[in-house]
Amino acid sequence: MTKVMNRFTLIWVASAFGISIRNLPIFAKTGMNMIFFAVVAVIIFYIPIALVSAELATGWPKMGGVVIWVKEAFGKKWGFVAIWFQWIYMNIAVIAMLYFISGTFAYVFAPGLLENKVYLISMTLFIIWLFTYFNLKGLKLSSKISMSFFLIGILLPAVLIIFLGFHYYLTSDNSFLVLSFKKDAILPNFSDFSSLVILVGFMRAFGGVEGSAVHANSVDNPKKNYPIAIGIVVLLCFSINVLGALCVSFVVKENDISLIGGVMQSFTFYLSRFNLVWVVPFLGFLVGIGQIGGFSTWIGGPVKGLLESAKEGELPEFFQKVNKNGAPKNLMIIQAIIISITSTLFLFTGTSVNMAFWISVALAMMIYFSMYVLMLLSCIYLRYKMPDVVRAFKIPFKNFGAWVVCVLGILAMIFGFIMALIPPSQLPQENKVGYILTLLGFIFVVYLIPFIIHKLKKPSWLKKL
Repeated sequence: MTKVMNRFTLIWVASAFGISIRNLPIFAKTGMNMIFFAVVAVIIFYIPIALVSAELATGWPKMGGVVIWVKEAFGKKWGFVAIWFQWIYMNIAVIAMLYFISGTFAYVFAPGLLENKVYLISMTLFIIWLFTYFNLKGLKLSSKISMSFFLIGILLPAVLIIFLGFHYYLTSDNSFLVLSFKKDAILPNFSDFSSLVILVGFMRAFGGVEGSAVHANSVDNPKKNYPIAIGIVVLLCFSINVLGALCVSFVVKENDISLIGGVMQSFTFYLSRFNLVWVVPFLGFLVGIGQIGGFSTWIGGPVKGLLESAKEGELPEFFQKVNKNGAPKNLMIIQAIIISITSTLFLFTGTSVNMAFWISVALAMMIYFSMYVLMLLSCIYLRYKMPDVVRAFKIPFKNFGAWVVCVLGILAMIFGFIMALIPPSQLPQENKVGYILTLLGFIFVVYLIPFIIHKLKKPSWLKKL
């Protein structure tokens, strides 16, 4: 008998994909504009992706997610391209996570190392290979352990910084940010196009909901409970990201906010007011542990989807091998090498640590936007190709509703992709040409590789069972 997930459990599972305090410094860089950016990101990005992934997950609940959905719509070739994009996204996206983890530990134990590239590289390499080793050994986090990491390393610090921040704001007159809900304060400068680029960072903060959608078919009464749960998650993610970022802005000047150390900068200030600076190392440890738990989960996730595609003959036998623990050993080692190289290259492109962090965010999202376009197109196409497949949850208002949601999402992805090519005005304006060429160069290689692999595909890659 299939186990049924209740609404409460689904809320926490979905929240783990959309809530992370490492996003707070990016939000804080925009001041009161963060409210505008967060609302726009939810409407044009988060909600369309949540609705589409729920429909696809309940119609095609087989393990694999996006690779299954795109394959059903457009065939194995495009299914492989979709999972390739998701896997490469993970390889790039975890770099920002690694910088944040390394920066958090540095700020706590040796603040002087926060901008030290040698330290950041050494620490990220250590984490990459240590947790690749753990995953190869089959030491996977159980759902209970994952929940604990989320609660103590993400939710608890988030609630604490919000409490401390608003206590400070209400009892002090020295806030760097004044809360104002007037139109001039909330709306960004639309005449400066580069000021809108930071929206990509907000879209990133709400990304990953398709991961929780695979549970939609296990929810009791999904037609009712799934949208309610996702609605609650949207409000929770929005509230924690915005309120937490405001609390960073209260005590750190916009130009001084470190994208990898901003959270700990804020905690240090707030706790020093209560003579509790000694708590900062403990909090930093919890924050770092919370992010490490997420990193370990991510590096063991999309690679499994790539393994399934490989077993269908999309990759040579070398990439199909698993060890005695069932882990895709060769793929995971290659994955660790890719993350190691790219995380090092970003820091040695002649940019600041903040810009290196942003490049990893922008590149990851350009790849993720590409995957989402394939997913959104699949939803529309499958409405016509396989109309009789039972979907426990369907986007409301029949095909018209599906078209509206998917087209809105696709336009958002195209807009986000273009925006990512422009250096944001909230960060130091360095070598703009080098920035654009770096992103385009990486994107060109990422796009080219799956088509080269498909061109070289041989019948022998598909094992006879």
